[in-house]
Amino acid sequence: MYDAMPSGYGLNAEAGYSAATRTIETGRDAEAKIFARMIATLKAAARKNEEGDVRPLAEALFRNNQLWTTLASDVALEGNELPVDLRAQIIDLTAFTVRHSNKILQGEETVEALVNINTAVMRGLQGDTGTSDEKDAP
Repeated sequence: MYDAMPSGYGLNAEAGYSAATRTIETGRDAEAKIFARMIATLKAAARKNEEGDVRPLAEALFRNNQLWTTLASDVALEGNELPVDLRAQIIDLTAFTVRHSNKILQGEETVEALVNINTAVMRGLQGDTGTSDEKDAP
């Protein structure tokens, strides 16, 4: 008679219940995490650029533009439930992001404005009204 599970299957009640009690992530939480990662990527790429390696910066700006273009495409869809003025602001920020990225690559600007915009959006998604003392993104 077989009376035990072979070792290596890792079956135990604690592991099973811990998976079931994890916090469920909302769409806003997931979006905030995407912005947090993008902020970190932009900052790291800017440091690499200062060391003379422009490629990470170009890639980070490309990815940031993709993020914003995706947002603009989403808010432009019929049926998007965001308020019209917020949808327009997102489209305007997308255009600014693309223009500003080109200026960064030409050496005329820094990533600071993009980091600030992404941080503001991330905080908004997290429900942060800006009243805390925290100044930097995670």
